[in-house]
Amino acid sequence: MTIEQTALKEKPAQAQPAMKLAVTSAKAPEFVKGRRDFFKYRDLGVTKATDGWMRAQVTSAVTGMTQPTGWHYHVCEGQFVYTLKGWVELEFEDGTNCRLEAGDSVFIPGGMLHQENRTSDDLEILEVSIPADMGTVAVDPPAKRTNAA
Repeated sequence: MTIEQTALKEKPAQAQPAMKLAVTSAKAPEFVKGRRDFFKYRDLGVTKATDGWMRAQVTSAVTGMTQPTGWHYHVCEGQFVYTLKGWVELEFEDGTNCRLEAGDSVFIPGGMLHQENRTSDDLEILEVSIPADMGTVAVDPPAKRTNAA
């Protein structure tokens, strides 16, 4: 038996913390308090199943956002966002501006300055963060970058 075959048949070493199965249903959503009043947050059971190691939720617009959130960063390892419906416009400290539409995604490293500028009324995104308890720190806008030749 090769090493590759052995690895496939053996159960991986126990990760810390112990993980549990989590199954949720859209027919019986569990909503939780979130960072923004203009969004509602559906918990997907991952925080409890991973003992806080990871969070996964579906975030939906209550109404479209028309004012930027203000510059901030998250105290986390990283945040992954996948757009399910609608759109969101984001701006990053490195000068990147993007509009994520259905099927688009972004990974934001922890500590990276950014802000949400606008959303559609029907925005729906899947958000995943590590760890689950992700802090948010408001900051002054970053200095404008210029492309000097």
